[in-house]
Amino acid sequence: MQKELLEQLQEITEEERAILNGRQDVEKERYTSGRNFVIDSRKLLQKGRLIEIRPHTRFVHFPRHSHNYVEMVYMCGGSTTHIINDRERITLQEGDLLFLNQNATQEILPAGENDIAVNFIILPEFFDHAFSMLEKENILHDFLISVLSQDSSLSSYLHFQAKDILPVQNLIENMIWTLLHKKSGTNTVNQTTMGLLFLNLSMFTDAINQDEPNQYEQTLVFSVLKYIETHYKNGSLTEVAEEIAQPAYYISRLLKKYTDCNFKELLQQRKLQQAAYLLSRTPLTVEAVMENIGYNNSSYFYRKFREKYGRSPQGYREG
Repeated sequence: MQKELLEQLQEITEEERAILNGRQDVEKERYTSGRNFVIDSRKLLQKGRLIEIRPHTRFVHFPRHSHNYVEMVYMCGGSTTHIINDRERITLQEGDLLFLNQNATQEILPAGENDIAVNFIILPEFFDHAFSMLEKENILHDFLISVLSQDSSLSSYLHFQAKDILPVQNLIENMIWTLLHKKSGTNTVNQTTMGLLFLNLSMFTDAINQDEPNQYEQTLVFSVLKYIETHYKNGSLTEVAEEIAQPAYYISRLLKKYTDCNFKELLQQRKLQQAAYLLSRTPLTVEAVMENIGYNNSSYFYRKFREKYGRSPQGYREG
């Protein structure tokens, strides 16, 4: 990594200074407002942004937690040890990447001054462009489907040992530089860079470690999630059941088991994700957005959108 960039990431933060001055634990109020330790993207992302970075907090044990967003951890130098889902102990070395979806739990052992990790805070809709760039089904493709479904517990993490993959290192460093310097109008650049990152990683599947739930059931659920990803406008449980030649009741049971949602709820989540994407990235009217995602009841759409994003569609567009 470029020396100037590494030095910038290595600077002692206000939070770390408090720890060095005697504080014994993480200041949870920086990360969440809830009783459970679920790190909240609203605490870390500026309104309207889909991605941000922050250096990992060193010198302290970071207790067990989860995220309501996707986290990508990149190890710039040194190493950090992570306990994933209470069972997997992973040590990230320089150049390693760790992706965690919204259902993974994580605990991090204390890091030293030269253990420099960067956490990417990423909302699921940021990956829409990356997903469209992947040309074939593979582990990354499946992981993105689990991310875009938001509630899936499938493939909750991916670990890449990518130190020797030069294009991957260059793409990540480009994203870090862009996000650190907060250049305006770089959202599309970063989304395209993430797509290129996934394309490059997909060529090195031997560098991937992942958790492996029940393979047969996972394959079926991925098929349904993939169907929802492309048929969110008019999709139905009956149609997907016919496509994958499985009874609708069995699909419903698997979806509930692995995602804690039924088909209708997952379809609605995808519709609202697409609505948020169109509102933030296109000049389409709210009515046109509704038509694009398959809603014809405006009051229902407004109510569900506000429940998910905490503001009206127009308010979301205005940031």
